[in-house]
This record gives sequence, C-alpha cells and structure tokens, in this order.
Amino acid sequence: MQKVLKQAISVALAVGLLAGCASEEDNIQMAPLPEVESAFTPTQSWSTSVGDGISHFFSKLTPAQGYGKIFVADRVGLVKALDPETGDLIWEKDLETDIPARLAGGISLSYGKVFIGSENAEVIALDEETGELVWRHPVEGEVLSKPLVDEGLVVVNTSRGVLQALDAETGQSRWQLGSEVPTLTLRGDSSPVSISGGVFWGMANGRLAGALLNNGQMLWQQPIGSPKGATEIDRLIDVDATPVISGERLYAVGYNGNLVSIDLRTGQAAWKRNFSSATDFVVDGSQVYLINDQDHVVAVDARSGTPLWTNNTLEYRLLSAPTVINGYLVVGDSEGYLHWLDRYTGDFVAQQKTDGSGIAVPPQVLPDGYLVMTRDGRIYKMQMP
Repeated sequence: MQKVLKQAISVALAVGLLAGCASEEDNIQMAPLPEVESAFTPTQSWSTSVGDGISHFFSKLTPAQGYGKIFVADRVGLVKALDPETGDLIWEKDLETDIPARLAGGISLSYGKVFIGSENAEVIALDEETGELVWRHPVEGEVLSKPLVDEGLVVVNTSRGVLQALDAETGQSRWQLGSEVPTLTLRGDSSPVSISGGVFWGMANGRLAGALLNNGQMLWQQPIGSPKGATEIDRLIDVDATPVISGERLYAVGYNGNLVSIDLRTGQAAWKRNFSSATDFVVDGSQVYLINDQDHVVAVDARSGTPLWTNNTLEYRLLSAPTVINGYLVVGDSEGYLHWLDRYTGDFVAQQKTDGSGIAVPPQVLPDGYLVMTRDGRIYKMQMP
C-alpha cells in the first residue's frame, strides 16, 4: 500500500495538484512558455538515443562522463558508452532479463566500474571498458537516487529508509542503517554524499543525517522540517534533494521544510530559511540556486540564507534540477525547453528547444560543451557559440 501511495502522490505533485476540487485545479496551471529573445544560440555537435529513455516514469538517470566516455541508460535496462567527440557507440549492455531492469538510481563511476541502482531493489556494477557485468546485488528497497562511491564502498539510500553500503569490488553488503519511513512519502530519495570519512543523506522523516562511512555508525541527525497540517499530504516532510557540501558547510532542503546550512563539524544549523523543495539544487560560489515546490527559481546567499532573487515565470512547468553552464543558470522543463538565466538577476538570457518530450534531469557539463537527455532517450551534445 505504501508503494501505491508514493506513486499516487508523485503523480499529483508532478502536475501540481495536491487536492481534487475544481476550484483548486483551476488555480494551479502550468505557466505559458515565456517569450525570450535569445542572446545566443548553442550549436549541436551530435545526437543519438538510448532506448526509450525514461518515458513518463520518475527517474534520475542522469548521464555521466568519465574514463574518456559518456555513459547513458534507459529505464528498461539498456546502458551505453559513447565517444564524447562523435557520439559513436563504444559498447552497450542490455540488463533486462525476464523483466525490465527498471533502472532509476543514477549512474556513478569509480574503481573502473559503472554503478547503477534500480527500482527492482538492485545495485549493478559494469566494467567501464567493456560493459560486462561485474556483479548484481539485491538491496533493502528501491534505489531511486544516484549511488555514492567512496572508500571502496557503494552506498545507496533506499525507498525503505535503509542506507546500505556494498563492497565496490564484490557487491557484498558491508553495513546498513535503517530509519523510520512515514506511511505517505514523496516518490524519490536523497543521494548520499561524503567527505572526510563521513556520509550524509536526507530521510523521508524530514531529517538530515550523518554517519561514519566505514561502519555506518550514526553521528547526528538534524530536523529540516516538522509535520504540520491536518492531512497526511499536508504533513509530508521528505528530504529528497541531494545535500551539497561546500567548504565547511553542508546544505540541505526539505519538502514542506527549510533550506538549511549546517556546520559539518557539529551538525548544528548555521541558518535556516523557509523554502520547500524536493529537487536537487546547486551551490555555486556564494549563492545557492534551487527550484521550490511551485517551480519558482530562487537564488539565496550561501553565507546568510538571505533571498537574492526569485523568477516565478516558469511556475508548474515541472522543472529539472538547475545547473550552471558557462556562467549561466540552466533548467529544463516538461515540454523539452532549456531556459538560461542570469545568475545574478534571474532574468532570462536564452531559450532552447529539444524534442518536446520533456527534460527530467539537468544538463551535464562537459569540458567542451554540455549534454542534454530527454525523456524519450534522445541525447544531444551541445556547444556554446
């Protein structure tokens, strides 16, 4: 039942509807496409595809670059390694068996391997050079976010509230740490991050946690939000966005919660500001850029939490997480447009259309351009003029 509820609420959130009455539906509508006079037009170096992409399903299958290759995957189980210069296929591996692989948990690269998680409660390791299967190991719940790979471990945050560490060479479980999962939660989980022997991740119970990476011993927990309201939907407090480490601070944001800056040494909050989001965010220099639960693009001072600007023109266009490309802030939307914003003012600078199927994951920055993946599995390598 919990899985069904999670899927139902994710659909409701995806269209911006958390209640069923007609008056509320009339008030919550996707903003029209803004008219933007583009200051520049990126050029396409090449395009290709990876299966059927992720279609309409929830997924964080963001492409990854490393080992002189670009790695992409679709939800059914097709994984490809591409030449970054030409887009030509280097190898491909089909992970579908008698059922779809249901890949969803990101792509991580380390130790000569490609690591991917799945909704089938598996973590899979492939050889980066050949694509051959190295190991495939079950875990305690769906893996909906990108695995962390550090200190010989692959660490995943599962849908059952279990942070589980596997041996990177063999896939065998090394430790696991459980947490309470509310009856109703958002579809998605925070990716763990690490620094100096510690691992940090968001929980479905509205907390940010830190533990020792080598053995999973809990260090601290910090509440990001507290349940409020009369209904279970009102009381959703998931911390699904991936925390960001910048200097000696750890930044996190929760749904119906706060944006917080935490001192890594003590686990205590330096500041808290009232922002609600379940989408990954960016810390770039002295500014934090996030997408709130209404798809407003927001900039906040990273040192104090002071709001700097808000662009609400893309309201409810189902925006991807933001990224910074060539000094601009870039987000994708559900109609397949990339929107380029000035980082210091929030004003539109340019607009770019792809195949129209929607952009669920942020563009990936490359040394000589950037990569865009659409929901239908189209891959575009683009270059700035």
